[in-house]
Amino acid sequence: MRLNASDMEEQHQKNETPASHPPYHEHDDRSSSRSFEKDEAAAIVPEHALDLDKAVERRVLRKIDLFLIPLMWIGYGLVYYDKAILGSAVLFGMTKDLKLSVVDHSTKPPTTSTQRLSWATSMFYFGMLAGLYPLTLLLQRFNIGRVLAIVVILWGLIAMLTATVTSWQGLFAQRFFLGFVESIIPTGFMCIVSSYYTQEEQALRQSWWFSSTGGWTIIGGALNYGFAQIEGGSLKRWQYIYLLAGALTVVFGGVCFAIPNSAVSAWFLSSEERVVAVERLRKGQTGVRCQMLKTSQLREAVMDVKIWLVAFMMAGAYTVNGAVSGFGPLIVSTFGYTTLDSILLQFPLGAIVFIFILLTGYLSSRIPNIRIILLILCCLPVIAGCAMIWRSSWYHRAPTPVAGYTIIGFFGPVVSLIISIGMANVAGATKKSATAAAIFVAYCVGNIIGPQLIKTQTLKRHYPELWLGLIIWCVPTSVEELDGPRLTYYSYCIVIILAIVLYVLLRRENKKRDALPKNEIERDSLAFKDLTDRENPYFRYVL
Repeated sequence: MRLNASDMEEQHQKNETPASHPPYHEHDDRSSSRSFEKDEAAAIVPEHALDLDKAVERRVLRKIDLFLIPLMWIGYGLVYYDKAILGSAVLFGMTKDLKLSVVDHSTKPPTTSTQRLSWATSMFYFGMLAGLYPLTLLLQRFNIGRVLAIVVILWGLIAMLTATVTSWQGLFAQRFFLGFVESIIPTGFMCIVSSYYTQEEQALRQSWWFSSTGGWTIIGGALNYGFAQIEGGSLKRWQYIYLLAGALTVVFGGVCFAIPNSAVSAWFLSSEERVVAVERLRKGQTGVRCQMLKTSQLREAVMDVKIWLVAFMMAGAYTVNGAVSGFGPLIVSTFGYTTLDSILLQFPLGAIVFIFILLTGYLSSRIPNIRIILLILCCLPVIAGCAMIWRSSWYHRAPTPVAGYTIIGFFGPVVSLIISIGMANVAGATKKSATAAAIFVAYCVGNIIGPQLIKTQTLKRHYPELWLGLIIWCVPTSVEELDGPRLTYYSYCIVIILAIVLYVLLRRENKKRDALPKNEIERDSLAFKDLTDRENPYFRYVL
């Protein structure tokens, strides 16, 4: 029998006995420790499946999209803008003001080292690594909206304080603490998407908020171009940039107080629509939200091969971002372009990131089991772009290295697909949080490695460690070893190999599960038991 939203609410009320769960609002922040053991969905839906009205389901999905996606797009855009403006700030005098470059006069001719700038970029991600697990645990244990809001406001204040830094040591400390608080955003957003959307919907929604990396490359570039026009004033141009970024972040932090804990308590949905929002997730068997930390799920996450594969893929893929976000305009300027031109030439790269993240997300939502195939295809332009930059001639205003720099923007859809593959293929609240954290640890590792591959001493050889490193993610012990580099890390080429291995593993596991006997009643009852993907035989992996 088909039920509309009102019918479902009425039926659920009839199914409840005095011993069953009271309405969710009585559980919100005053829940007993026992209630934390269960998925929040159990508070408003029965164990058996309800037949949803498709029109009502579409309306609910549209409401969820209109509330969550703009918030996440702006939030992650601010994260990307905040860390990427360092590349523009160094063109506006930060390098000189904070002594981020060191000239060695003992060599003939004198050589300039930007290792301090490299470490300033990497220090941000060391902070992210430090903040990742404690803040992820806070997100799971307490109200997600309140935790996000408080930490985001703190992040904005720290960003504004960058304008007060007067030395490279102070910048190192500021970057570390900035990374610490910003670590809450990506993992929080990954968990939000997996709690509100079905497996089929997650790739598209993940791409929507992650596309802000491309969108804010353009928006941020336009803002920075405007700041470049400032003449005079009591502050340096790079100081104005950080004051604006911090102020925008504080405003966003205030808005985060409106984010509900889950679909069960979503204030922007009616009580009937909350039932629909939760019930529609039953088929995927991924659950909604459970606030109890379960050590068994943590152990399972550590032993899960697919999570390790996804993490290694993320580390390899995001090495590009570590170089581009911190050094992008500086790299382009070495092709013979002015400071303003170098900022404007970030726009094509941002457009590639923005368009193809959305396109791959759309295709993933329309064509079943195409995500890993798309990931592999998107790796190829990145490899080609790195080769074009490395092997082309860098004469004044050379077009070939700029074209190569532009198409390495395909790293955006690669990373977006890795996130959607990783988060769609796990279940269990604690395991989902652990997976999001593992992906983000790998994200930080890639971003730490990227800036270290840029060495000004090798500028005449076109930064060979960087471009060869991004193709095969190798770290040679010296420049002279580049003809036969020793592979000590995974790479963009190996990202492709790992993706193939993951595809084979997931496909084989699905075939095993398809061969098992099915019990629809049991399947419905297991959906909101906070089981992991391994524990639930009805869970199916997406490829």
